[in-house]
Amino acid sequence: MGAPDKVTQDRRGDSVLIGDARSSSAESRLRNEPVQARSAARLSTLLDSAAAVVDEVGPERLTTAMVADRAGASIGTVYRYFPDRVAVIEGLANRALSRFLIKLEQEFDDRGDLTLGQLVDIIVATLVDFSRNEPGYRVLRFGDTVEARVTGGVETTESALARQLGELLRRHEPDLAFDDLAFQLQVALAMCEVLVHRAFVSDPDGDPRFIEEARTVAAGYLAGHSSRSV
Repeated sequence: MGAPDKVTQDRRGDSVLIGDARSSSAESRLRNEPVQARSAARLSTLLDSAAAVVDEVGPERLTTAMVADRAGASIGTVYRYFPDRVAVIEGLANRALSRFLIKLEQEFDDRGDLTLGQLVDIIVATLVDFSRNEPGYRVLRFGDTVEARVTGGVETTESALARQLGELLRRHEPDLAFDDLAFQLQVALAMCEVLVHRAFVSDPDGDPRFIEEARTVAAGYLAGHSSRSV
């Protein structure tokens, strides 16, 4: 039997395991991809707990010990899935990204053919819904989580969202004509996120003036790079 893993402090001040348990795959920062229902439920509980902590103290002060305490789990359980606090933030970003795209696809499926203005309306409405209901999102957001990376550290969350949203739009609207769809969607998403975030700074329900301005600015920007009408 090998020597037990040791605990040390990483450069962010967070306790991390060293030894064999420090290894992680290139594809994901998750130590163990959940396969069985119990494992998936445990991971969901850890992420829910992490989101609650992030909402309270912000991502900079998040530690794996806080996640364990909030989840009522051992620190070893947290390390079974996440090698450090950054991996926890990445896990939250990945989950939010997945939920966001699923919600968008459902909305696209329900609407049929869409104008650019309707596409922007759906994106802004989903950002507003996330600001109100998605744990951790108002603090992390897609464009502000500097440390969060997806696809094995290759892309930022924001660029991954824009790329996957572009692929989703191509499937639903194959005649979309843009100079650089992924980049232009990333710019539009960044503008929308900033304005939607501002809408919630002083109004817990979201100031409708900023929300409407997000629609106007993003629709105008995309219309300037597309042959489709707004």
